[in-house]
Amino acid sequence: LAMVARRKGYRLTVVLPDNASQERLGLLRLFGAEIVFSDGDKGTNGSIGVARALAEDPTYFMPFQYGNPENPRAQEGTAREIIADLPEVTHFVAGMGTGGTLTGAGRALHAHDPSIRVVAAEPELGDLVYGLRSLDEGFVPPIFDPSEVNRKFLVSSEDALHATRELTSREGIFSGISSGAVIHVAQRITAEIERGEVVCLLADGGWKYLSTEAWAEDLTTAEKKVSESLWW
Repeated sequence: LAMVARRKGYRLTVVLPDNASQERLGLLRLFGAEIVFSDGDKGTNGSIGVARALAEDPTYFMPFQYGNPENPRAQEGTAREIIADLPEVTHFVAGMGTGGTLTGAGRALHAHDPSIRVVAAEPELGDLVYGLRSLDEGFVPPIFDPSEVNRKFLVSSEDALHATRELTSREGIFSGISSGAVIHVAQRITAEIERGEVVCLLADGGWKYLSTEAWAEDLTTAEKKVSESLWW
């Protein structure tokens, strides 16, 4: 969004929790975005509140990915790509963020085969995992259609961190912590079933969080840092 705004000559104001990673802040500033901070203890819900208050000014336009129907509509294309590559898919796992991926991809996957299980990875209440949200915090994205989700798993930030580090060390995939939550859920699913084709959507890159020490050699240090930072 910052890159497009810079290209088009628009002023862009981005609201982020004050415990967002330095890499994310640096990239936004590189493209000229103005950053407004919200209370990190309130997570992304706090940022949404501040952004919506700013958007009451008629000179602002807010794309609002949590309420924009183009979000899930675009993710129907994600499902079509999955079906083209793996028509026998049995499970689809994604993080609970805006709700767009689970709703849009879920809708198209279920249209292809109603037996496909769409599974959400959701952080435990009070846990900070950047990119993901707990619906128990009180804010349900307007675009989210719970009827498209067959099951959800709660994931702690520690379990998400362990899965992220394992994914990097074993497969060479440098994902973000929210992607680790998705992998953790996929591992739990595969432990339950005898046979299946499980597709995971990893929507975050690990490079955004190098400054947080989530990949510190000492696991105790990494666990402490991941509990202090916002990962969703």
